Amino acid sequence: MYELIRITDRTYYIQSPAKIGLVRLDDNEVCLIDSGNDKDAGRKVRQLLDKNGWKLKAIYNTHSNADHIGGNKYLKGQTDCKIYAPGIEAAFTKYPILEPAFLYGGYPCKDLRHKFLLAQESDAEVLTKEKLPEGFELIELPGHFFDMAGFRTPDDVVFLADCLSSRETLEKYQISFIYDVAAYLETLENVKKLKAKIFIPAHAEATEDISGLAQYNIEKVHEIAERIIELCREPECFEAILQKLFTDYGLIMNFEQYVLVGSTVRSYLSWLKDSGRLEVKFMDNKLLWKAI
Repeated sequence: MYELIRITDRTYYIQSPAKIGLVRLDDNEVCLIDSGNDKDAGRKVRQLLDKNGWKLKAIYNTHSNADHIGGNKYLKGQTDCKIYAPGIEAAFTKYPILEPAFLYGGYPCKDLRHKFLLAQESDAEVLTKEKLPEGFELIELPGHFFDMAGFRTPDDVVFLADCLSSRETLEKYQISFIYDVAAYLETLENVKKLKAKIFIPAHAEATEDISGLAQYNIEKVHEIAERIIELCREPECFEAILQKLFTDYGLIMNFEQYVLVGSTVRSYLSWLKDSGRLEVKFMDNKLLWKAI
């Protein structure tokens, strides 16, 4: 873990729970794409920088999930690097309490205020194309999170953040986290068409052809949607839908899974309602979902 993998003369990734990109800007300076999940990850990244005699100029965060920004504060303190994040992600990076609060839908209890969902705050600037290093391309990847983005480096390596999951992850956990299902599907359709020397998803193996995995993720979204519709043949409340999905897929409920899967299921329900496949009924002061 935290091995530095060379892809091209200039571009590397650091093997970690969420892959970290590293690009040499010149002989001395480098930038990172994301920073890992915590201070310890940041420390291991700094050790790699020191070993190679590199100075960290900037961190470009793909999005604000804690496992992608957790090393920001430590690395900023050690190197005085700049930190950038796209759109709303910059606000979540500056005020990371927003992530567990958003997921829970209220003030998060202590069980949700830990490094997996709550990174240390870091002062991120809003990322624009003008702030990217020369030759970099910003690739908008909304859906998994609010304004998530990926990057194409000057040597044609594309970092895809969390816009898709590996087959192994989907087979094990079934329901991957999604904020906006419609935007997520559109992103995957766009990713299917991308060409690059190599693609680096944060949570799947590097590959020269991403289209097959993107299609598998698309099919899994539609499978989950159909399962939810089937559960709503009779009016059903959210908690019952969630419980049945956990049971059907053999998932284990805890606080983290409740908020992550629960938030995702709410997003599916919104998408299915907006697309005319579910309707809402209020009965006995309960909100019930019903297939149309």
